[in-house]
Amino acid sequence: MKSPLVDDCRPVAAAVIVDDGRVLLVRRRVKEGRLSWQFPAGKVEPGESADGAAVREALEEAGVAVCAVRGLGQRVHRESGRTMVYIASHFVGGSAHAADGEEIAEVAWCDRAAVATYVPYPLYGPVQEYLDDNL
Repeated sequence: MKSPLVDDCRPVAAAVIVDDGRVLLVRRRVKEGRLSWQFPAGKVEPGESADGAAVREALEEAGVAVCAVRGLGQRVHRESGRTMVYIASHFVGGSAHAADGEEIAEVAWCDRAAVATYVPYPLYGPVQEYLDDNL
């Protein structure tokens, strides 16, 4: 049996998916503090890289295929307290939808102005810089 403590210590990989001047966000059914809309993300599985986890989570949560481009950095998220690893990801294909209906309520492709509406707190600096350069 897995220890919950060990499970909670695993980092969370987030896929920052930009395509055609928009970024993909998902809305979780259950909020973590003020977190509701966020990047497709999930815990890195044992033996899995953060890149691999971000690619897997994009498909599992939002039904889109992506390839990892590069790491954007990591931090302890001020809202969730979890170690986050952000992965810039290239959209390969698929139709974005709430693929994991138990966990995800909806998805949205957002332009720069919409991101500030959906995410009402400052993004991690390197992620914001990446979005500024690509949206």
